[in-house]
Amino acid sequence: MGRAFEYRRASKEARWDKMSKLFPKLGKAITVAAKEGGCDPELNPKLRTAIMTAKAQNMPKDNIDAAIKRANGKDSADIKTIFYDGKAANGVQIIVETATDNQTRTVANVKSIFNKNGGELLPSGSLSFMFARKAVFETSAFEGDVEELELNLIDAGLEELSAGENGLVITGGYESFGTLSHAIEAAGLSIQSGKLQFVPNTTITLDEAALSEAEKLIDKLEDDDDVQAVYTNIE
Repeated sequence: MGRAFEYRRASKEARWDKMSKLFPKLGKAITVAAKEGGCDPELNPKLRTAIMTAKAQNMPKDNIDAAIKRANGKDSADIKTIFYDGKAANGVQIIVETATDNQTRTVANVKSIFNKNGGELLPSGSLSFMFARKAVFETSAFEGDVEELELNLIDAGLEELSAGENGLVITGGYESFGTLSHAIEAAGLSIQSGKLQFVPNTTITLDEAALSEAEKLIDKLEDDDDVQAVYTNIE
């Protein structure tokens, strides 16, 4: 069948593998957001943004609807967002965000990944002063006046606006998530992703070998089913 067929098959399998890992994580994010703030996206900015993020990743509508419904079901009753602090070699600091219905399983898995990959799990809250919680949005490209957009978003809590790979990266304070998301939509921008993230107060630069070592640990953490996001102080 030739190399072209093999390439297309490998590419398709890679997409399926990515979706099989990504969709459950997106679904958990939707369920947790709905559980925390209600199942109406119009009244729940976190849920609305979680849905937008899922749609941007081509998550089927049926999966999104099912994730929202789970927020009212008994299966979601014990799903909680838990954060774990850790460190790796060369001064790397790591905060792991999880969504889990079994904290014993999750902490055991996270600790094992750290231990097996040259890292160490730290007491909860150890890195709280090293990172700041921020509302971070990635949007579609903006064709208008960026300075005018900045002025319009400042009142909604904008702290920083920069150009990303395919659009804008908009950052605001933790407490401004709802007002900022509304203002972004009102400006005619499409939100590709948006969530509360941990942003390091200071960053470090690693050489190629040290970066490769850190990335192995980060990749293992991100592959865990309960892990929603991994934040580091790497530049």
